[in-house]
Amino acid sequence: MINILFTSAGRRVELIQQFIKAKEKKGISGKIVCADMSELAPALYFADSSYIVPPIKDKNYINVLQDICKKERISLIIPTIDTELELLASNLDSFRSIGTDILISSIDTVKIANNKMETFKFFKSIGVKTPNSYDRNTTFCGSFPCFIKPIAGSASINTFKVRNEEELEFFKNYIGDYIIQDLIVGDEYTIDVFCNFEGEPIYITPRVRIATRAGEVSKTEIRNDPLLIKQAIKIIDTLKPKGPLTIQAIKNKEDEEYYFIEINARFGGGAPLSMMAGADSAEAVYDILVGKKVEYKPGAAKDGVVFLRFDQSIVVRKDADGRYEKV
Repeated sequence: MINILFTSAGRRVELIQQFIKAKEKKGISGKIVCADMSELAPALYFADSSYIVPPIKDKNYINVLQDICKKERISLIIPTIDTELELLASNLDSFRSIGTDILISSIDTVKIANNKMETFKFFKSIGVKTPNSYDRNTTFCGSFPCFIKPIAGSASINTFKVRNEEELEFFKNYIGDYIIQDLIVGDEYTIDVFCNFEGEPIYITPRVRIATRAGEVSKTEIRNDPLLIKQAIKIIDTLKPKGPLTIQAIKNKEDEEYYFIEINARFGGGAPLSMMAGADSAEAVYDILVGKKVEYKPGAAKDGVVFLRFDQSIVVRKDADGRYEKV
């Protein structure tokens, strides 16, 4: 029996559905368990079991997760947001001591991904193009317009195009811990990576972001560009991620080169789309957990496939005990 716990499940319904589909296709017994701090997180109502947990910064957060793991006999935790990655990575051994593994990269990789200045330094160190970047400890010597965002931000929150020095000073004070980057104009790409637990790639799926909403892709097309895949392999070979990695790049209109801008050491919001296109990392997770060796599968996702995402709703109401239930 394989029971998987998704933490901070939130709106990650498509991701949960892909794992349910993979489990059923492979005939594997087990449960999908979701946890979130909000009882109105949609993903909770697609799981076999769900739990309300304290905020990630709460001192009891790890203890509560471990209690869930013991009760549900969780084989694997899959975290879904950046803010809990470092905490979980630093507690990996304590989870393993109760029989639960975590689909998470090393703490060094997580720290590189979670700090955009460290991400910039990493890209420079391996020789891939990346926009010049400046933080509070470096003097901005770029040109306008430029781009400013939180150094540890996500979901495009508090990201701004800056046109002049006056705006720059305002946003520096507004954001606080910021990073300023040269503005690169061109098509934005996401590369959905999935590796085995030894950091060897299984799937590498580039997607062009046709449209986004609130920082998450709403329209996207699979584009298996060999150059982009080759550069992604260079990143993978250095970081050796365990499981998912999401890489962001922009194809500069001026020189037609790819400039790498971000890494997330988790499943990205659009990762289920790559799974649906053929790069099924949910199936790969189950194969790995049952002891199968899964080899690299280049071009697994169907090139040119376009995904158009849209909203759906579920209805819940409180039961006699005051808990929400799906209607």
